[in-house]
Amino acid sequence: MSASLNIVRQVYPVSKGDRAKLNGHKPLVVWFTGLSGSGKSTIAGLVEETLSKKGIHTYLLDGDNIRHGLNSNVDFSIEGRKENIRRIGEVSRLFADAGVVVLTAFISPLRADRDMVRGLLPVGEFMEIFVNCPIEICEARDVKGLYKKARAGEIRDFTGISSPFEPPLSPEITIHSDRIPAEDSTNIIVEKIMSYIKP
Repeated sequence: MSASLNIVRQVYPVSKGDRAKLNGHKPLVVWFTGLSGSGKSTIAGLVEETLSKKGIHTYLLDGDNIRHGLNSNVDFSIEGRKENIRRIGEVSRLFADAGVVVLTAFISPLRADRDMVRGLLPVGEFMEIFVNCPIEICEARDVKGLYKKARAGEIRDFTGISSPFEPPLSPEITIHSDRIPAEDSTNIIVEKIMSYIKP
């Protein structure tokens, strides 16, 4: 769907740079991707908590929470997933424009969709973090029972079972969540984020 020819983008007197100066740090979109149960939400939550304690302005966008509101009308088909990520990409760009470090925890299984979000932002404002975990461990951690339902055919288009997951080719960080404790992963990620956002 294309924008109407009658819509003109407005330019406001307060810039992204002005907001970053007020916040004391640059904006950044930190994009966690990985299978369901890989630990994305847990690690993203710990990263946000740590950054907040350092005085960094953050906001965490989580897949399940977003589907309760903004994306409640989007299904889990390939096209639905694409639209889900497109909307989140646009929301993330708005947060970055506000000068915030926004963390997103979405499976986002398709490489092209993640690359599309990267393309929305200037160089240096997008960090892709691949939370890499073998599917058998993700299944063993599955407190929601989603993998069991997917293998029983009760959930269609389930990533890793009946729908593909395309691992990132060159993420800024890869976390092997089956080998590294979440707290250690958090420290690695926070150190990298701080190097991106320092004034």
